[in-house]
Amino acid sequence: MARKYFGTDGIRGATNLAPMTAQMAMKVGMAAGAHFQRGDHRHRVVIGKDTRLSGYMLENAMVAGFTSVGMDVVLVGPMPTPAVAMLTQSMRADMGVMISASHNPYADNGIKLFGPDGFKLSDADEEAIEALIDREVPLAASSDIGRARRYDDARGRYIHFAKATFPDDLRLDGLKVVVDCANGAAYQVAPSALWELGAEVVAIGVDPNGKNINDGVGSTAPDTLRETVVASGAHIGIALDGDADRLIVVDEHGRIVDGDQLMATIATGWARRGRLNGGGLVATVMSNLGLERHLGEQGLGLIRTKVGDRHVLEAMRARGYNVGGEQSGHIILTDYATTGDGLVASLQVLAELVRAGAPASEVLHRFEPVPQILKNVRFAGGKPLEAASVIDCIAGAEAELAANGRLVIRPSGTEPVIRVMAEGDDAAQVEAVVNRICDAVRAAA
Repeated sequence: MARKYFGTDGIRGATNLAPMTAQMAMKVGMAAGAHFQRGDHRHRVVIGKDTRLSGYMLENAMVAGFTSVGMDVVLVGPMPTPAVAMLTQSMRADMGVMISASHNPYADNGIKLFGPDGFKLSDADEEAIEALIDREVPLAASSDIGRARRYDDARGRYIHFAKATFPDDLRLDGLKVVVDCANGAAYQVAPSALWELGAEVVAIGVDPNGKNINDGVGSTAPDTLRETVVASGAHIGIALDGDADRLIVVDEHGRIVDGDQLMATIATGWARRGRLNGGGLVATVMSNLGLERHLGEQGLGLIRTKVGDRHVLEAMRARGYNVGGEQSGHIILTDYATTGDGLVASLQVLAELVRAGAPASEVLHRFEPVPQILKNVRFAGGKPLEAASVIDCIAGAEAELAANGRLVIRPSGTEPVIRVMAEGDDAAQVEAVVNRICDAVRAAA
């Protein structure tokens, strides 16, 4: 069924333009509130946000929507997405809401919804809410209108939760850590948690002003982190994105460690201690072939899914895996969380560093990535991937790469773009293959 509002991760767009308007936020609150009022108890929703200027507008609109249909609201203010998921479950709320556009610039915003179990909504729930958005939702009687309250201890509860995931027998004493919070949702909780565990913390990206989230800082802009780590003589750098569900690491030399390397570090460490479930990990089709080969050498497997942490989580739950994620830094550890959690994942990485007693440059670079090239081809319309010339070109490329590489071609889910990715042992061959396919797509578009 085609979606009108929900994308791959909630509803997202430029603020004050459809669908990301105050009116839409109120309608979503009314529709979601009506959908999740099940049973005869007093119903409750937890609402968190990141540090975007538009968060105030959307938060107030959603409060109006939820309370108008009789649902009580708990406001936790700027908090990481995984914190909202955790609080939804621990407070026995009927649902949770995170107002955030993740790693996007401040002018964008989004609405992510969680069920009472702390997991992102199923397709069925999203479709039911979409159907209600464009209808007249019955309003509560005057005496049954919901109440809203701010919960001041949310940060403390999340810090306590995150620290509890770090091994009891380890400390971060003697470790100098630079943490980049992207001027986003974790600007208070992440430095505090690391300091309380004993680290010497250098915090950057912790001065949000409503417009500087992800602006030259965070996991999608790691240059400031790299420079700070080297200049300060830190042992490691940690970069979160705007809503702190994504993690990228920098070693002591300023070299970036992506999600593939981090997943390999965590999975192999957990396997040694007998706590890795499923005999491997779950990643997407975009994860490097080097990761797959490395895991195979360790006797571990790799399950690949479509792009998106939602697909990763679905496969993890279906197959019983407890480590999964994306090359971009979404790392899901289901022993602890129901969604990607950058802080919790970073604590597992730091635990491996402490146990090894070696520099990050030695511990975290687990394998040599094979050359990988990704190019985007924009097209005006039609279905270029169905053209015979493109199909023949792709088939030839697959035969050429054979056992020495991989080819992933997919249309974007949000814009008229074809993404062409190839990887293999021969860098020149990989680049030639990608360019050839891109040319074929352009000619057919």
